[in-house]
Amino acid sequence: MFFALDGLLFAGWVVRIPAIKEQTGASAGALGLALLGVSAGAVATMTVTGRLCRRFGSHPVTVAAGLLMSLGIALPPLTHSALALGLVLLVFGAAYGGLNVAMNSAAVDLVAALRRPVMPSFHAAFSLGGMLGAGLGGLVAGQLSVTRHLLLLTAVGLLLSVVAGRALLSRPAPAADRTAAPAKRDGGTSGHERGTADRGQGTAGRTRGLVAVFGLIALCDAYGEGALADWGALHLQQDLGARSGLAAVGYSVFALTMTVGRLTGSRLLERLGQTRTLVAGGATAALGMLLGSLAPTVWAALAGFAITGFGLANIFPVAIGRAGELAGPSGVATASTFGYGGMLLGPPAIGFLADWFSLPIALTTVAALAAVAAAIAYGTRNVVRSASR
Repeated sequence: MFFALDGLLFAGWVVRIPAIKEQTGASAGALGLALLGVSAGAVATMTVTGRLCRRFGSHPVTVAAGLLMSLGIALPPLTHSALALGLVLLVFGAAYGGLNVAMNSAAVDLVAALRRPVMPSFHAAFSLGGMLGAGLGGLVAGQLSVTRHLLLLTAVGLLLSVVAGRALLSRPAPAADRTAAPAKRDGGTSGHERGTADRGQGTAGRTRGLVAVFGLIALCDAYGEGALADWGALHLQQDLGARSGLAAVGYSVFALTMTVGRLTGSRLLERLGQTRTLVAGGATAALGMLLGSLAPTVWAALAGFAITGFGLANIFPVAIGRAGELAGPSGVATASTFGYGGMLLGPPAIGFLADWFSLPIALTTVAALAAVAAAIAYGTRNVVRSASR
């Protein structure tokens, strides 16, 4: 429920970015800097959230962040300048970052207890929420003002946070079975290891290095997700002449294929293993985004968005889940900070490149970083396999 809520609220915001851009009168570059507030707020709170999860538990922190994010989404329509928009997005982004670390930490505990690679299923709920949020945004774009739309999402978010939060707070985090034989990590089925402090300096250093590797992979993926969320609708509307409703559907198509990819992610990981899943995903996303950014028609661009969704589907959950298995909430926080650093980099980078060249050219950087993610996964496969033994 909280993964789905995160996707619902985030997508509900991003599909109304064109309306907020018009309301504030911001240029592409100024809008990019304002959008930086979401990622800046998220990255700034992620390490702190990891510490809060260790002290208070991931369940209470998840509920608190869900409530704050629901309230924060109502703030952007109250702004009338790029500066004010950026400031309120810091609040929204802080809640978004906190929720992502807390709920992923809770999910890592469940993966450890189940000893199956089910992390993609949780992220499928996020994608499903994103698809529903974007679809709803497309339906109401011409009917409700952006203020009423986001206030409606606030009400829905608060209700879901209270209902799901009561259930979550009534249940402690599950404990992993430490007596079972460890599963093959390259297939994505491992227990949650926490005691890195007593393993010796060399092992701890290698663990931190691997967490950083998976963080870089998450960064490449999050850059693409953030670019499509922040700029996809604008690309369809501004460059290809799509109407506002159809432009909003663009992110919904992306979220739909990402949902399907993540629903089948556990089976894919069991069959192909971690490295092949990451490499195939990165290559597919690179090809899809080249089509999505450079296609001359709306429908071809939507097809590219769909292919990109399939490709990116399992990269982020595998990277975050593996970092959490290696180092607990600290690993989740570190890899998430890397990952949302991609979103931190993405909005201004796309905005400035759009000003200097064009938005389609700027979006090709998504394809480039997806290819980089595949290359990192392939290049470090032997190190990861050695650490998994």
